[in-house]
Amino acid sequence: MIEVRNLAKHFGRFSALRNLNLTVSDGDFISLFGKNGAGKTTLLRILAGLSRPSSGELYIKPSRQAPSRFIRGRIGYLSHDTSLYMDLTALENLRFYARLMDVPANAPALSERMKQVGLSGRERDPVRSFSRGMQQRLAIARAFLHDPDILLLDEPFTGLDSSGGDFFKDYLASARAGGKTCIMAIHDFRLGYEIADRLVVINGGTIALDIPKSSLNYEQFHEKLKHLLA
Repeated sequence: MIEVRNLAKHFGRFSALRNLNLTVSDGDFISLFGKNGAGKTTLLRILAGLSRPSSGELYIKPSRQAPSRFIRGRIGYLSHDTSLYMDLTALENLRFYARLMDVPANAPALSERMKQVGLSGRERDPVRSFSRGMQQRLAIARAFLHDPDILLLDEPFTGLDSSGGDFFKDYLASARAGGKTCIMAIHDFRLGYEIADRLVVINGGTIALDIPKSSLNYEQFHEKLKHLLA
């Protein structure tokens, strides 16, 4: 699905990524770990087409439904920033993005999306009146409006309370069962281990560990992670 070869990203004299190599197969569910500043967000932004690498190669396999020139239409990207317009209502936000993504923008279809993320009845409320967790739920609905094959998630549990976290874990389980491919940067080691089937650690801008979850139980993985990030 995704092939990254010798990827580097430099910001002046600072190298966020250095000769990073990563192969992602169809249906992989990857949790991406690393210290703050390790390069996780930079990698996700490059994969999402929002930033250009300084050097290296990136290949994302097109599908029959989405040829190469429409490759970004296969990607759902959820960042720290919700990318919502605070003075618009929830429904107006989704309608705007639905039109950009060329998906149904009628009120019933978008209301169903809000119901799926637990925001039924708040369609006509301005987003500025939402809590941070509610905004995150709406951002999840926005990111997945076009039913993308590839999910790129940067700390997606940010702002979610316990019920919101449970909802999103179920949401991801459904995506995984549906054969979606996911790369998720996450700072919660246990939660990342629980959700993924593959564990990847970035340290110093390159891949320090890339293993299937089945190869280590959580305690073993946690010890190895602490050692790598010490």
